Amino acid sequence: MEGAIIGGTGVYSLSQEYRHEIVNTRYGAVEVDIVKVGHKEVAFLARHGRGHSVPPHLINYRANMKALQELGVKYVYATVAVGSCNENFTPGDIVVIKDFIDFTKARPMTFYEGGEEGVVHVDMSDPYCKNLRKIFYDMAKQDAIDVKGDAVYVCTEGPRFETLHEVKIYRQLGGDVIGMTNVPEVVLAKELGMCYAAVGIITNWCTGVKGEGIALHDIEGVLSQSKEKVTGAFIKSLAGDLSQENCSCARALIKL
Repeated sequence: MEGAIIGGTGVYSLSQEYRHEIVNTRYGAVEVDIVKVGHKEVAFLARHGRGHSVPPHLINYRANMKALQELGVKYVYATVAVGSCNENFTPGDIVVIKDFIDFTKARPMTFYEGGEEGVVHVDMSDPYCKNLRKIFYDMAKQDAIDVKGDAVYVCTEGPRFETLHEVKIYRQLGGDVIGMTNVPEVVLAKELGMCYAAVGIITNWCTGVKGEGIALHDIEGVLSQSKEKVTGAFIKSLAGDLSQENCSCARALIKL
């Protein structure tokens, strides 16, 4: 299979029938659902586990991405639940992630750690596949999904939320939305030569932006309204003809 969907907070399964598989990798075992989409199969992986049992800083990102590669996946769509620090993007909005700023601190960030594999760098000039982003925009228009625009994702370590002054700094740096999971996932996908795109579902205002607290029931309510629309567009996008001809995703590694 060539396509996969990674579900973030609130997206723990797809509505279609599936078969369950466990993929064993050198980094650990990963649970994956295999869904039939037309004449294709699509893998679904719940980033936090089925019952949201794994916090963001302890997710085994390398095992997750390696498992998808071992299944033959080349194209990945992911959902990310995010808070907004841009007043133009409000809770309930859907945005397409175009770039990221990384403030994580203690996560394995790469498959390449020297030794026999040598020193390898990865080009991040276009971290999110332009082909998959365009396909999603086209599908969203077809399905009457209101996408508010592109957004810069700030990734923090978690599991705590950000302080007032941290949010102020992130806004000054050009961040639009804040989450805890997209790095190193997007980086690892690029290292594996995968086309990867992430769509953000805005669940709340970040600390201090509107003077409101962050409530769990608000987050769950927003996700329940948007997740089916977004994952439905993912499935339709992956069911079509995909190609890596017009992007650099499969050619991002620089080996020294």
